[in-house]
Amino acid sequence: MTHRVLSPVLAGALLVAALLAGGCSGDEYVAPPPVERSDVADPAVAAATVAALQDDLDDPTAAGELGTDGPAADLLTAIARNVAAMRLTDVTLAYVTETGTTAGDDAWDGLVAVTWRVAGFDRASARAEVPVSFADGGRTIAAIGADAKRLPLWLTGPVVVRRVPGALVVVAGEATDIELLARRTRRAVAATRPLLGRGDGLVVEVPADSQQLRRALGADRGAYDAIAAVTAPVDGSTAPRSPVHVFINRSVYDGLDPVAAQVVMTHEAVHAVTGAALVRGAPLWLVEGFADYVALRDVALPVARTAAQVIRQVRRDGLPDALPADSDFDPGASHLGTLYEAAWQVAVTLAEHGGEDALVAFYRDVLDGTALDAALRRHFAWSEADLTAAWRSRLAALAGVPE
Repeated sequence: MTHRVLSPVLAGALLVAALLAGGCSGDEYVAPPPVERSDVADPAVAAATVAALQDDLDDPTAAGELGTDGPAADLLTAIARNVAAMRLTDVTLAYVTETGTTAGDDAWDGLVAVTWRVAGFDRASARAEVPVSFADGGRTIAAIGADAKRLPLWLTGPVVVRRVPGALVVVAGEATDIELLARRTRRAVAATRPLLGRGDGLVVEVPADSQQLRRALGADRGAYDAIAAVTAPVDGSTAPRSPVHVFINRSVYDGLDPVAAQVVMTHEAVHAVTGAALVRGAPLWLVEGFADYVALRDVALPVARTAAQVIRQVRRDGLPDALPADSDFDPGASHLGTLYEAAWQVAVTLAEHGGEDALVAFYRDVLDGTALDAALRRHFAWSEADLTAAWRSRLAALAGVPE
């Protein structure tokens, strides 16, 4: 089962959709059977080559010498440099199995199990099974990640890294705007702290394009084409303590105006630092509405603009009968902007009734597993029906319609 959390959309106004998605990943890896046996495959030689690469990750020159040619050598050199720049720890590489033949008389494809952790940010190691093409009887590496559905960004080529208080920004490619991204990340962290304290550190990964984003997330084609950012488990696992990072979709994010870009970054930072990506059972109207509440808390724009879509819907269709359902948060739906604004207004209703401290405590209690009704009564002396009625009243006032 896939756990998915959605972020705000104000299409044509302020925001763009931002999804939080995770995938299923079992706790044990089961290697697939080889597609086609190669007579030249030598698991012992390949395992030794992979072990040598792991040993050489602290020496980019030595790592590069394990590549077959210029591009392969450059990739291995870049990987070693990425490990140092990102301060990756618990990095292990282990040959798993042959998966088929590849070009060349003494070449074959195999699978390598990889683990890694960003020191100072990730609580536990992430892991992935990465395709590797071997050559020279297994003594050199010709390619990494060919045809891989999931490929960590640090294994794709050179990245540029910036550190700001409480956060790490990793940008693939030329990274000409890394200073701008770093500033927005720093502001996002700072915006969460008045309400949330320090929380977990924030790692923001910026793939070069939508294809690289899709591979970093192990996603299907088109799954994230319309979103600006994603907060997700790095390796798709929803196990406790799994590393969770923010991933930026340049094809959408780069087109946002500065205010919208900052709101998206802060919204995703809330998801990341509170561990929302690994939570099951919390209603999405709370997860998304709270993230919007923090992201929009200090935005100097009138509510007539920031809630324009839900206001239009209420004027056209009348007041909603119930709080937004999880099933409404379909990433392919056309009404996501209205839905996010409605969820944000639920959070605003709670804060106005009981105060920000109560809203934060309520959010944390529900994420920690407290039943919604019990948490509402504890922090607001409300039932869900009371909250729904108050929220409807607020929407009616905003839209200027009778209850």
